[in-house]
Amino acid sequence: MAKATKKQALGRGLSALLKDPENDIQSVGDKNADKVIGNVVELEIDAIEVNPFQPRTQFNDEALKELASSIRELGIIQPITVRKLDFNTFQLVSGERRYRASKLIGLKTIPAYIRIANDQESLEMALVENIQRQDLDPIEIALSYQRLIDDIQLTQEKMSERVGKKRSTITNYLRLLKLDPIIQTGMRDGFLSMGHGRALVNVEKGKEQLALYERILAEKLSVRETEQLVKQLKAPTTKAAPTNNAELPNFVSKHIDSIKKHLAVKVAITASQTGKGKIVIPFHSKEEFQRLKKILSGDKE
Repeated sequence: MAKATKKQALGRGLSALLKDPENDIQSVGDKNADKVIGNVVELEIDAIEVNPFQPRTQFNDEALKELASSIRELGIIQPITVRKLDFNTFQLVSGERRYRASKLIGLKTIPAYIRIANDQESLEMALVENIQRQDLDPIEIALSYQRLIDDIQLTQEKMSERVGKKRSTITNYLRLLKLDPIIQTGMRDGFLSMGHGRALVNVEKGKEQLALYERILAEKLSVRETEQLVKQLKAPTTKAAPTNNAELPNFVSKHIDSIKKHLAVKVAITASQTGKGKIVIPFHSKEEFQRLKKILSGDKE
């Protein structure tokens, strides 16, 4: 208990040092910098501004209230990290949820690690530190990786070393950004898992992606079922299908795409100019047959 009190008192002492104009620390070479930089300091919350480079863009209100309640009872276990901007002015590098939760319960100060960094270093620190968090959604992580590539010019190899993830893992996240924005939003809101997203990204056409997305939600399809759907959609058309829609009568050819979209399979249609023809609907499993049966019969159960 005595150790904790001593540590807290030290943090408050450093806070007073930072508010002394004669000890305005701007670089690691300044006087008393070694006492502040890298140490935990009790900072006034009003002296801290939000980091514009923060990769997280969504904060769950209920989760923030739960965190605020925990902080009220137990205090802040892990200090936030800030960078010094100007005299007694700081910017968040990581820990925005703890910062927001602390403000929510009216705390005046918050323990913080202080770093000296330029904008690029701050961006890299914020992105790398936040990627390590467990509560970022897959799209937030993908966007963070993309920013490290675009703004820091990190190669996937270098990024793999920096964040401690396999290059293939990084590639899989980045591929999610090829999904239609509506599907990305669905992933961010928790309607789809990363597994669903990885399956859908193999579908090139946005309309087909969205058709499958709607079916996944409506029928609560598993990742495996989604993978099967994608595989069937990309499978070659059966030999019975004509190679050119122009060979089909107009009343058939103009509706082929809507039929494929509705069923989410590549149907084979043959028809003569007299109006006779047939539709072949392929399926490759019992589950797929049941899915098609529901669609064709209009069964919503």
